Amino acid sequence: MATTLDLIDGSRSAGFLRQLLRSPTGAIGLFIVVTLIVAAVFAPWIAPHDPLRMAVGPRFQPPSLTHWFGTDDFGRDVFSRIVYGARLTLQIGVIAVGISLTSGLLLGLVAGYAGAWPERILMRLVDVLFSFTEIVIALACLAILGIGLTNAMIAIGIASIPFYARVTHSIVLVEKGKPYFEAGVAAGAGHIRMIFLHLLPNVVPTLIVVGTLGVSTAVLAAAGLSFLGLGAQPPQPEWGFMLSSSRDLISRAPWMMIFPGMAIAITVLGFNLLGDGIREILDPRQVKR
Repeated sequence: MATTLDLIDGSRSAGFLRQLLRSPTGAIGLFIVVTLIVAAVFAPWIAPHDPLRMAVGPRFQPPSLTHWFGTDDFGRDVFSRIVYGARLTLQIGVIAVGISLTSGLLLGLVAGYAGAWPERILMRLVDVLFSFTEIVIALACLAILGIGLTNAMIAIGIASIPFYARVTHSIVLVEKGKPYFEAGVAAGAGHIRMIFLHLLPNVVPTLIVVGTLGVSTAVLAAAGLSFLGLGAQPPQPEWGFMLSSSRDLISRAPWMMIFPGMAIAITVLGFNLLGDGIREILDPRQVKR
């Protein structure tokens, strides 16, 4: 069984990685995510053309040796746009999940540890937000902030806060009932020590898994908002916007929808498999191999 230290201690990270690679789902997910990261970091060297430059080839050219994924209605290379779109995908996942996970973790920790009226107020607020679907909250945020990819990422992050807060709160309530926590309170440990040295290390493993899975949800949500014209705006090479801009051309140039759609599906699958692989390692019920 692995612990949180496996993720932050350099001497144990190699062992954690070996366990992850021994898991079929974890290995496949890690490969997909690493490929996405490589494409995002080295996009200028991987992409053969400028993703924003028009008429790098004939319009509506099907996939060929010159343009692997064909060209769009402006003559732009679809492969280059998908490669650069990986950058936006990672940005969406990191920012949206970072906002929701950090805020939800703080709310859940404070509510679960404090108890009494702070818990009732905070968790009732979370329950109110939970009564709305995430897309409704995201649309409301966009109505206030305005359309655009940056605002879409913020909106998605805000919309997911109740979920992470509820998960954190549930874990804290379980941990508060365990002997080690009661012993710490009896020993006179301060609030900061109890929260950050006792509760937080036991909350983090679950949130790592949930956060990894949450990246795929954020990617799908951003693609959906871009598809509706509320996220990425032209000429950004965002996969959801590429789907939206090509929906009326599917009979004439199906590759304009097929390849961005495949990119979204594979990315979501990769993060889901990676999250499942990490869960298998961090699950205390798993037998150490």
